[in-house]
Amino acid sequence: MSLLQILTIIGTITFAITGALKARTHRMDVFGGAVLAFVTAYGGGTIRDLLLGKQPVNWVNDFLALYFVVGSAVFVFLFKMNHVFFKRLIYITDAVGLGVFTIAGIQVAFSLGATPIYAVIMGVITATFGGLLADILCSVQPSILRRGELYATSCLIGGICFVALKKYQLANTAETVICVLLIIVIRIVATRRQIKLPAI
Repeated sequence: MSLLQILTIIGTITFAITGALKARTHRMDVFGGAVLAFVTAYGGGTIRDLLLGKQPVNWVNDFLALYFVVGSAVFVFLFKMNHVFFKRLIYITDAVGLGVFTIAGIQVAFSLGATPIYAVIMGVITATFGGLLADILCSVQPSILRRGELYATSCLIGGICFVALKKYQLANTAETVICVLLIIVIRIVATRRQIKLPAI
């Protein structure tokens, strides 16, 4: 199994759990949880593949996709937790998913012939647009547009660093781990320290 496949599986599971947790906060049933889990886990990658002309898109004919989504939804709805732990879990799984899917999205874009700039853009789309679609379905302001989140910004910084490190020809595993952790740290620190971009 390649590193890209491992990253994709980790990102899919963490984002599926994030989507199911969002459904639980909005008091949806198990079906609603499965829908949000699927949209959060596969929405960004689907949009990326459509923009890059990849056919079929990443989840078509992939039975693991259904297992991850349904399993995550059932797990979240059966697992009992208090409110504080619940919010922290969403926060952590979302940060991990952002880091993993940004780098995975960039690698997929490179494999399809994208230039470095557009590969970074595709990485950001992969990581953020699933959550954006899920937030829209929940009728809340998407995190990507919320001031003070540094949601897409953390992905952009990590993605640029990943492309830059490739020029130094570090081992692929090393540059991947460094940039995934960088995105997670920026996301968590920015939120806790309330670091914000200037208001328009």
